[in-house]
Amino acid sequence: MVTEDPLRAYRGRRDFERTREPSGKAAATAAARPRFVVQIHDARRMHFEFRLQVGDVLKSWSVPRGPSTDPGDKRLAVPTEDHPPAYEDFEGVIPQGEYGGGTVIVWDHGTYEPLSHDRRGRPVDFAESLEQGHATFRLHGTKLRGEYALTRLRTGQGEEEAWLLVRKRPARAQAHGTPDPRRARSVRTGRTLAQVAADDGRE
Repeated sequence: MVTEDPLRAYRGRRDFERTREPSGKAAATAAARPRFVVQIHDARRMHFEFRLQVGDVLKSWSVPRGPSTDPGDKRLAVPTEDHPPAYEDFEGVIPQGEYGGGTVIVWDHGTYEPLSHDRRGRPVDFAESLEQGHATFRLHGTKLRGEYALTRLRTGQGEEEAWLLVRKRPARAQAHGTPDPRRARSVRTGRTLAQVAADDGRE
């Protein structure tokens, strides 16, 4: 039985002779806890990209306003194609003319802890909870820490699929919102989007 390539859509949209994005051909590295990454992408429209490692792929959502640390904020999250786990480390400039042409920085990354349970309080497989349209998890990042939830609003039948990304209310709410993406710095290199773009032009 032939299993469908989960990265088929990802690879089909990119010319790896032109872009330095990972092709996803390398095997995923086993980790004690699944990984997450939040990238800022200055493409046709500035947005954040929120990715959770589920199995051998990064499940991905475009979050126009970015994840917030304020439980009062509800952030729209639109699903995109699955990405390879190696994309967690991608930072640089995607050439214009390529899919998603623009500058990318790694705003935050780390591990996450699945927390989804059924109505009886029993743990639910995380991939299954996403399939059902509601998943909770605890982020252990440099900038984002604590419990979050993804909830599907629209299924995508006849209209664009949409989710909400919300910070669950902690004992002490971190009402900091999300920083200005143009002033934000990479958690990997300390660079801004402008600095990454400038550095890429000198290579």
